Amino acid sequence: MIGPSAGPLRILHLEDSDLDAELIEAELDNLGHPFVIERVMTRDAFAATALPGRHDLILADYVLPTFDGVSALGIAREQCPDIPFIFCSGTLGEEVAVEALKNGATDYVTKQRLDRMARTVVRALTEARGRTDRRAAETALQALNETLEARIAERTRELAEANAELKREIGERERVEDALRLNQRLEAVGQLTSGVAHDFNNLLTVISGNIEFLERAVSDDRSKRRLAMMKGAADRGARLTAQLLAFSRRQRLEPTPVGLNDTVASMRDLLQSSIGGAVQIETTLQADLWPALVDATQIELVILNLAINARDAMAVGGRLTIETANVIVTGAPSRPEQPQPGEYVMVAVSDTGTGMRPEVLARVFEPFFTTKEVGKGSGLGLAQVFGFVKQSGGGIRIDTTLGEGTSIKVYLPRIEGEPAATAKAAPIDCTRTHPPGGRPTLLVVDDDAEVREVTVTRLSEAGHEVREAASGLQALASLEADPCVDLVVLDFAMPGMNGAEAALEIRKRWPAMPVLFVTGFADTTALTQAGAHGADAVVLKPYRDGELERKVAFALTERPALGLRLVSDRGGMP
Repeated sequence: MIGPSAGPLRILHLEDSDLDAELIEAELDNLGHPFVIERVMTRDAFAATALPGRHDLILADYVLPTFDGVSALGIAREQCPDIPFIFCSGTLGEEVAVEALKNGATDYVTKQRLDRMARTVVRALTEARGRTDRRAAETALQALNETLEARIAERTRELAEANAELKREIGERERVEDALRLNQRLEAVGQLTSGVAHDFNNLLTVISGNIEFLERAVSDDRSKRRLAMMKGAADRGARLTAQLLAFSRRQRLEPTPVGLNDTVASMRDLLQSSIGGAVQIETTLQADLWPALVDATQIELVILNLAINARDAMAVGGRLTIETANVIVTGAPSRPEQPQPGEYVMVAVSDTGTGMRPEVLARVFEPFFTTKEVGKGSGLGLAQVFGFVKQSGGGIRIDTTLGEGTSIKVYLPRIEGEPAATAKAAPIDCTRTHPPGGRPTLLVVDDDAEVREVTVTRLSEAGHEVREAASGLQALASLEADPCVDLVVLDFAMPGMNGAEAALEIRKRWPAMPVLFVTGFADTTALTQAGAHGADAVVLKPYRDGELERKVAFALTERPALGLRLVSDRGGMP
């Protein structure tokens, strides 16, 4: 292949002599390759024809009548410098030929030695092809060098992304393995505590039952005191087993629509009295909060429990913040206690305390694990919260910074749509469980077990059915379970939720429920604010002969006849 393609060799021939043109064409037949000659004789024709890509070779005479080869060479170098240029002249001397080569001619052939024409043309085309290949290689090399840095950067970025993805996958796998181990450990502890709690409850039932039998048989004060101490210990054991059952998710729950904003607002005084005046309480409540589907009494205990833990984390006072919000969880949980993706009602309790170290955070929900001093805590508070929230279908998230504070977010399932049908009070016919003419049912609420026993005994002997509660929250839980009570006999001074707060909640949920206050101090202003109007609404301690029985009877006669009663609207809905 002589030309750049398989076609004929394209030659531009600048020659004014017809004879010389024929001789040169005859010599070109020796190439053994077809060719096409375009012949011109003037400057204008040459300039118009010498164009890039139009020819493969230029042959030019050195001397022409109105033109010369040197000028033609100049035009060719300017217009198509890549085309080989060969002089073919009969007057070309050695010096002139050398000068022509210096000016850019590829080669020369004298007309006296036209037999050299074929070899000269082949050499010129070969050199031109070599120059073209070198330039293409140089261009490709230059392009390669110019893009090398970009390609190195791109490859480096791809490797960095692959490395980051590998690290992410390794981290995700480690996170899943850690969560699985923690979940398995909590599940194993939950199964153990559930079995222990069940067995201990059976033992405590035997102990408590026999204590009651012995109380009827003994008469001396010393034995009675010992039996009272034994009964108190059995009650404390029962409370511990209840917390264990909560952790293992075996407690009995009654989910109802609950407005957490109302719950938080109603607990403010209780929380302030429980955590003390050194801690400032702030609330941030979302106005359009969804109703939550949760056990109303238990969520109050959860909030109180978290607030007390927050107080203990703030040794010299601080700020306690309670927040509610509607939350949509999208990401998968990274720890067993965290919520699954979905819509939740969140209540968060945050403090400005000491925060948690990572090793504490890893075990914070384990039963009996505590960082408090011996005797300061059982280590069951957060375990109970964990069990209740998981049993309710929610989750917990702890955000903590060492030295700055902790925020515990509790996620509770929301009620879908308008809960009007479930939130409205439903009628209960108390005549089915308390037929007319039966013994009146009283609820005695007192945190002092010994005082409560005296009250219960006297009222039982007076012919009443008596139920007991050791705190305001227990009283509310008892009434939620069975609101068919004729009178609440309520101690005024109790830790946590005091008698005034308990009475407020009782009247809010059961407006027709009468309350008789029992108190050891005559603070008439506080009693009046709590709704104790008149002397017959209060019984003073110690009891005087017949006063308790007489005022109970008076309160029962003032109460409307027991009939249909509405249970409370626990969802806080209109």
